[in-house]
Amino acid sequence: MTDNPDRPAEWARWALARARALPPWALLAAGVLLGGMLGSAYGGLRTPQYTATSYVIAVPTKQSDPAAALGFAQAYGRVATQLAVLGDAQVWAGVPVPTLRESVRTATSPDAPMVAVTATSTEPDLAADIANAVSRSLTRHANDSEDSTHVELLQFSRAIEPTEASSASAAVTGLVGASAGGLLGGLALLVRPRRAPEPAPTASVPGPATAAVFRGQL
Repeated sequence: MTDNPDRPAEWARWALARARALPPWALLAAGVLLGGMLGSAYGGLRTPQYTATSYVIAVPTKQSDPAAALGFAQAYGRVATQLAVLGDAQVWAGVPVPTLRESVRTATSPDAPMVAVTATSTEPDLAADIANAVSRSLTRHANDSEDSTHVELLQFSRAIEPTEASSASAAVTGLVGASAGGLLGGLALLVRPRRAPEPAPTASVPGPATAAVFRGQL
């Protein structure tokens, strides 16, 4: 049994007719509802992520200018995720280098000689262990060259195990999804097919015979 070749065209005409019949607010409401449901489902099914941060500070020695510590802090922030540092950190963290490279981020300040080492993981204790391991490895590598840089890197604050997830909750993702769905619904409202305007009534003009009758009556 073969499908009717006209069936796709019939479905298209039916869909267009239904779209024209919908009130304007229906597309907006449908977009908000569907987007909110999808966003909430994504937030509920996604594995929570936990973030922990440790801090190290660059301290100049007596033979160094205090301004040099700020420059070296910037440099240490860039090398913290390099293989030389992560290779030692994997021993203390107990995870391979690729995992460390994906989960670790560093940040520096233009005003303070400090490096923030942030780690993200699905396990809160592992996030803290990774951040502390990278900070420890970075401090060790920096201090190996202290005699030439005249800058010492010290641990300023250890990372502690986070108690709350850093990833967005289902409520937040639901609101984001509802906003995106409302936006898409508004766009669909702008491009949806419009109802064909009804033709304006035209005035009838009397024919020549009717006009002659009218003149005879006058």
